[in-house]
Amino acid sequence: MTVIVETRDLTRRYGGMVALNHLNLSIPQGAVYGFIGPNGAGKTTTMRILTTLLLPSDGEAYVAGHSVVRERAAVRRQVGFMPDFFGVYDNMKATEYLDFFAAAYAVPPARRPKLIADLLALVDLSHKQEAEVMSLSRGMKQRLSLARTMLHDPALLILDEPASGLDPRARVELRELLKELRNLGKTIMISSHILTELAEMCTHIGIIERGHLLASGEVAAIMRSLQTHRVFEVHLLPAEGAELETALLQAANLAQAQPHVLEVRPLPQANPPQLQIDFAGDDRAAGALLAHLIAGGVSVTHFAGQVSNLEEIFLRVTAGSAYGGTS
Repeated sequence: MTVIVETRDLTRRYGGMVALNHLNLSIPQGAVYGFIGPNGAGKTTTMRILTTLLLPSDGEAYVAGHSVVRERAAVRRQVGFMPDFFGVYDNMKATEYLDFFAAAYAVPPARRPKLIADLLALVDLSHKQEAEVMSLSRGMKQRLSLARTMLHDPALLILDEPASGLDPRARVELRELLKELRNLGKTIMISSHILTELAEMCTHIGIIERGHLLASGEVAAIMRSLQTHRVFEVHLLPAEGAELETALLQAANLAQAQPHVLEVRPLPQANPPQLQIDFAGDDRAAGALLAHLIAGGVSVTHFAGQVSNLEEIFLRVTAGSAYGGTS
């Protein structure tokens, strides 16, 4: 596995306040890394260090093997940074805006027209190429900013709160664009304190609070480490003429007698009626549990393990912590 971002005891102080406290994280190439934490946790400070806009107080950080302190020019060639607040030159047209930054990135003039046209097509702004930036909606400005980050074809995109202030449609469009960028081979580090924005796109996550990295790794691996057992949801139909409560009790008794079942909770008021089963076995044991229910005469219409979401993960990892710090 190739690591594109690595930090070692990365620390940043502002006077007597510690914004980052010995941060150790790694991001594999090709990942979509969700950097999660409340406002003021240290997300933006980390990103500014990785983009060479801020020097660390102590520790090391590397991007594509280059030190953010000693090889700043090399790091900047590898990184496209989209800050949380989008600054533009309002009187420029969209193509002029991208041409200006292409020149700043030393893109040869002969290459710029096709490059700009391709990027505008990628972010679905070809129809706005002659529009002044000030006339664009916030969602369009965000997509234009994302196009700007890719002018020099960086390996790593660092996006700080990219969906902030966007309406629901613009959020969906941004999410689909990020999926497409990952398919193109880009590694993406994206921060947010709104977890639902990241739930569908992240392969890896890091949870930070008050400058401390509390967890980092593949989403599935973190879920497994936090879940001592799974919860299976079972929907059933009572036999014709049978009482619902009787059917639920029968199914609960059958389930409770099986290995690896920790607890069974009948939910007669649910629609449809169901059981929730706390289960500590593997997939083979789960299949045996289902077979046992069916063999016992239970009409099962749905049998599936509940999936934890990012909000649940965040709450478990940060349990007992208090928010604070600086962004």
